[in-house]
Amino acid sequence: MESIPQGDAGGAPQRGRLNRAIKESLRDLGAQLSLLNHSVGTRLDLKAADLECLDLIARYGPLSPSALARRAGLHPATMTGILDRLERAGWIDRGRDPSDRRGVVVQAARGRGAEILRLYLIDSGMNTAMDQICAEYDDKDLQLLAGFLHRTADAARAAAERLAAS
Repeated sequence: MESIPQGDAGGAPQRGRLNRAIKESLRDLGAQLSLLNHSVGTRLDLKAADLECLDLIARYGPLSPSALARRAGLHPATMTGILDRLERAGWIDRGRDPSDRRGVVVQAARGRGAEILRLYLIDSGMNTAMDQICAEYDDKDLQLLAGFLHRTADAARAAAERLAAS
């Protein structure tokens, strides 16, 4: 486990080093998770965007194709191609929206979402590694970390939306 740079107690230079270390660690985490996603996608014979959409469907579905496109940051026409590939491969089911029979929703095919989770968490060893990491922290620390990660994800989502809008 890498250590965080230490400096003078409470000084601004230490704060700057800690901020940089966190930002660099998040960039490294993003790269490593991207590599994990690539490995999972390769094992499942899915393109990166297809895997990302499938993960979103498994976590938040059923979703309309337009809601999925917004969550994934993709153009609706691109989403159509992705959903066609996922449906042909048996990963998703399309059905009528129960709240609006004219609309369509997509959801993970029964049991297929569990297959993704198994590869991400169990086969890769990520689940065990995360359990071991979390065991080193008390509940208060884990609440702090969960809040930090949630706020960081929100910030990344907002930044992506700003870039897409400009």
